[in-house]
Amino acid sequence: MAHPPPRHGTARKGRGATLDPPNRFAPTLSVAEDDGWWQDEAPASVATEVREERTRSALAWNTSPDLPFDRSINPYRGCEHGCIYCYARPSHAYWDLSPGLDFETRLIARTGLVERLREELCRPGYACRPINLAGNTDIYQPIEASLGTTRAVLELLLACRHPVTLVTKGALILRDLELLTALAERRLVRVMVSLTSLDADLKRTLEPRTASPAARLRVIRALSAAGVPVGTLVSPVIPGLTDHELECLLAAAADAGASTAGWMLLRLPHEVAPLFEAWLATHTPERAGKVMSLIRQCRSGKDYDPRFGHRMRGEGVFADLLEQRFRGACRRLGLNTPAAEAAMRLDTTAFRPPHAQGDLFA
Repeated sequence: MAHPPPRHGTARKGRGATLDPPNRFAPTLSVAEDDGWWQDEAPASVATEVREERTRSALAWNTSPDLPFDRSINPYRGCEHGCIYCYARPSHAYWDLSPGLDFETRLIARTGLVERLREELCRPGYACRPINLAGNTDIYQPIEASLGTTRAVLELLLACRHPVTLVTKGALILRDLELLTALAERRLVRVMVSLTSLDADLKRTLEPRTASPAARLRVIRALSAAGVPVGTLVSPVIPGLTDHELECLLAAAADAGASTAGWMLLRLPHEVAPLFEAWLATHTPERAGKVMSLIRQCRSGKDYDPRFGHRMRGEGVFADLLEQRFRGACRRLGLNTPAAEAAMRLDTTAFRPPHAQGDLFA
């Protein structure tokens, strides 16, 4: 997909996107032009709007060889965390919304999700395998504090002894510590806490409404102390911007109690590429050229390579070096040992359909 040259956007407090580009399915395109007449200034802040969508199907299925799960649940569409690099931004185009500011300000909450999940778990022939909570947007983004959909899903999965995996950047996960502990006692849960940078100033513009780096390390520490299997996902690694922190991030996570780790290279599908370039031009113009050059070196000269087996890691000298550094750091820190990986394996044999459930903590 060809993109126009990167341009500065408008930085807004608490928001990642500096642009609100049209989605790729839009039949028409409007371009703002200065015609000399007075125009309203863009607002300094944009409020979050939440609308409801009745759930038709709870489980999303995939056959991707790049993913360690074949089913997932996403309680929300769009994500208020506002990570500028989020690979899920293009999904907002399916609702005729922009992957830019709309993605982080015009959210969709899926109602009736737990009821539909209950029905799907009761279907004849359902084969129990771990469900990944999230996969598209963060299950512990701010609106979860009031809506509680993620917690209700966890309660159902605990009641029917169904294994679940979670990935988050949110400290709100500690609200559900007692549920996660109960799941862990039955080998039904593992958690990956995503770390991108230890630089709090960088985090404030790169992923504005996520938990701070220090708060995420506290989450790892609390989960580990409670006996919940927890690892870290260093994602995304951004060449020329955050890659120098790789070893420090892994060391901080291991010190906090993480036993396993993974990493992913920055992905820029569809509208994410121009959004990210505009962010660079606005916030780190002195690095923009180097960052995009290194990304393209890892992506066969393009902004993005969607091929299975390549999209998560990239290829070439720089990508290979990242993999070597990651593996070396994990060896030194004792991450991803056979014992740690064994502790992360979940039990799929205890599942019982929800209609047969007893007391929640029985």
